[in-house]
Amino acid sequence: MTQTPKDSPAEHNQAAANSAPRAHIPVALSTASVYPLSVHDGFAVAADLGYDGVEVLVTHNGDSQDSAALTRLAERYDQPILAIHAPTLLLTQQVWGSAWNKIQRSAQMAVDVGAEVVVVHPPFRWQNDYAETFAHGVRDIADSFGIRIAVENMYPWRVRGREALAYLPHWDPVPLDYRDVTWDFSHAATAGASSLDAVRALGERLRHIHLTDGISPSTKDQHMIPGHGTQECVEVLQHIAHNGFDGAVVAEISTRKAKGAGQREEWLAETLEFARVHLGQTAP
Repeated sequence: MTQTPKDSPAEHNQAAANSAPRAHIPVALSTASVYPLSVHDGFAVAADLGYDGVEVLVTHNGDSQDSAALTRLAERYDQPILAIHAPTLLLTQQVWGSAWNKIQRSAQMAVDVGAEVVVVHPPFRWQNDYAETFAHGVRDIADSFGIRIAVENMYPWRVRGREALAYLPHWDPVPLDYRDVTWDFSHAATAGASSLDAVRALGERLRHIHLTDGISPSTKDQHMIPGHGTQECVEVLQHIAHNGFDGAVVAEISTRKAKGAGQREEWLAETLEFARVHLGQTAP
């Protein structure tokens, strides 16, 4: 009888190393996930559900713009602030003035609260001067403040079935000269992009992940619970768990249609469990 050769101890150890998750990847909660509740509620929910930290979206809410208030919340709820999301959304254009001022103030806030990452959206097409120097500008500010500025993937706007140019130089950061990138699954779904292909292409430039989901094709930014859409959320989480990713995974789902706080927390608990399971941090 022919015996099947066994792996050598070295081969066995290498296989085990390749199959086991490496460093612990923190799973944080974006304060955008509790909208329209307050930043305070975001910290409280994160603590109640056992998240590893918080990403603060800077909005018109006073506490979201106040480093001292955010530090007090982080200490009160034992929830470190892992990222600051700059007010570069369409709905926050009036917050903190000019485009570069938004980035600089967000970088200063990140330093003040101990966050390592600032998330920014690419420039809108009407911000021509800002867009022309954006890639170099965010890199210079990141170096100046000693943080990471991770540009987020967006999606094409469609008007009457036709794609409209909304972002400059483009909504897709993969081929562009950004040192750090945030990848959002919902935006990828709206764009009809493969998150797994993008994450593989980004390699070490992938700095931050917004965990959510969406169904393609769509003209809406859906921010669904992961696993409820068509994106490769499972495959991406399993991939980053083994490839040396040293950023954070941040739950950013929409809970605006939740029927009361109970359902909102159920959805956010499901999102946390999804991340933990597919990052290999807990048994399914």
